[in-house]
Amino acid sequence: MRILVVEDDAILLDGLQVGLNLSGFTVEIAANYADAETAMRAGEFDAIVLDQMLPDGSGLELLGSLRQRGNTVPVLLLTARDTVVDRITGLDAGADDYLGKPFDLDEVAARLRALIRRAAGRATEAIAWRDIVIEPASMTVRKSGDQVRLSRREFSILKVLMDRPGQILSKRQLEEKLYGWQEDVESNTVEVHIHHLRAKLGNHVIETVRGIGYRLYEDAS
Repeated sequence: MRILVVEDDAILLDGLQVGLNLSGFTVEIAANYADAETAMRAGEFDAIVLDQMLPDGSGLELLGSLRQRGNTVPVLLLTARDTVVDRITGLDAGADDYLGKPFDLDEVAARLRALIRRAAGRATEAIAWRDIVIEPASMTVRKSGDQVRLSRREFSILKVLMDRPGQILSKRQLEEKLYGWQEDVESNTVEVHIHHLRAKLGNHVIETVRGIGYRLYEDAS
């Protein structure tokens, strides 16, 4: 789950990045309006955490620009201005949820999971495919009822594929879900993670579509 966090407070931004990483998110950061605008236009995100007040502009204006372009990515608005009028203004501007400062990192993670779940049309947290069930909140995986231990990035690849059963995802698309812009990615990293997933879940779970990418086996039994 790739998240963009837009926050000008350096300490808070660092805490959100570290905390959400530990909760299984891949986190990109922006400390001002200009950087956030660039990030929103350049990349695809599963959700955005947006501070309402930025040093070079309004988070609500940034949100309005995003919605005017037809971008429906879920947005969680963070702000110290937490009156009823402020909440109504933020939600009417296009935010999907609203959280006042100070906040609990676990609650931020839970609200993001809920937003992403609703955007995907799921009513429950668990995601199931064949005999595999994953729980994003606890990052647990079960196959035929037995727990399977995965690394954070193995889990992320599996979740992306299970979110889109039957859809072919390219290596680049998977890399974008796993790594931030500032992280170095080795050329065979995705292949290594796919190899580990097959070893743990079975060879007939993930199919390589030569020259295109990967998907869950459509004919798996």
